[in-house]
Amino acid sequence: MILAVTLSKPVSNIEAIMGKPYQKIKISAENSSEGSAWYVELFTKTQVFHRHFSQTELDDFLSKHEGTTFKNCVKRTEKEEITILTNKKGKRTEIKKPANYQKNLFTAKNKSSLTKNYILKEGNAIPFLIFGGIMTSEGKVISSKYNKFRQINRFLEFIDDILDDFKNRETPLRIIDFGCGKSYLTFAVHYFLTEIKKIPCKIQGLDLKEEVIDYCNDIVKKLNLKNIGFKKGSIESYTEDENPDMIITLHACDTATDFALKYAVEKNTKVILSVPCCQHQINSQLEKNQKEKITPSDSILEPILKHGFLREKFSSLLTDALRSEWLEQQGYRVQLLEFIDEEHTPKNLLIRAKKTGPAKEKTKPAIIDLLKIQPELWKD
Repeated sequence: MILAVTLSKPVSNIEAIMGKPYQKIKISAENSSEGSAWYVELFTKTQVFHRHFSQTELDDFLSKHEGTTFKNCVKRTEKEEITILTNKKGKRTEIKKPANYQKNLFTAKNKSSLTKNYILKEGNAIPFLIFGGIMTSEGKVISSKYNKFRQINRFLEFIDDILDDFKNRETPLRIIDFGCGKSYLTFAVHYFLTEIKKIPCKIQGLDLKEEVIDYCNDIVKKLNLKNIGFKKGSIESYTEDENPDMIITLHACDTATDFALKYAVEKNTKVILSVPCCQHQINSQLEKNQKEKITPSDSILEPILKHGFLREKFSSLLTDALRSEWLEQQGYRVQLLEFIDEEHTPKNLLIRAKKTGPAKEKTKPAIIDLLKIQPELWKD
């Protein structure tokens, strides 16, 4: 299995081929709840863009661009590092060497620490992890899936922290996972609550991809699970009569996170746990404002806004800061927490919100008007 790919040394007409003057592309295996297998970063001189690939999309992309559009390509697998070099005459050279496990895989020390204080223990054969290709039938975590294993456990720790809020319930705890993808997290929450904590629950997973929903419902049938189901649909148009107690999202892309937060507030959801992804909306608006000179050139933020790379980072932080402010005005106590180390996922911020009181008077943060932007949650 490919763990990472780096493409560099683009041809001179790269912009005509790919639409932008990319200088380097980095691809890494990711743990997305949306069913994507690869996280892609595309770098120009001043900006970085993000995409997600399925396995098929990755294969097609590499077939089309490695050694042609990009003259240098380094692929890293669990066993080897493969470097592909193409000279000016089109001669292709392939160099293979053993993988640097200190750099690309967990060291023995890291691996042994996985069993320490984790909610889901390695060595226990957990059915949904076996079906999902994370564990062997003997309960051994597959080396290329350790990131996913750690990610699942980390999210369960956040859920474990708030379970005291649901003590002495007479009805099952109702949870919705928006943008569930292949539903590693959905199944993990169900297993954690029903098998470990012995807390009755009803869990619904929602995703746009029909084949993913069919896959998840097939696992439910094969494992004979109760009170867990999956349906196809968009977060924006989702409706349900019964209010959820908890809403979770893992890497719901761009404004999908905002729609999940809106739904949670409308339904007076007690707890929200959300790991955002690909906060494009504000960055796109700022980029447009820069090009059309809508944002004043003497803006106090001009030193940040004029650099595409910094503008994107700033937009990501601003997006989640404004989400936090909006939730606080809706009567939630909000924490922005580190989800998991950046070396394991580039999207490592978690929004944890707990309903503590009535909504306050809505006051739009001044920075919205200053930057002339329209974040989804703050639209009039």
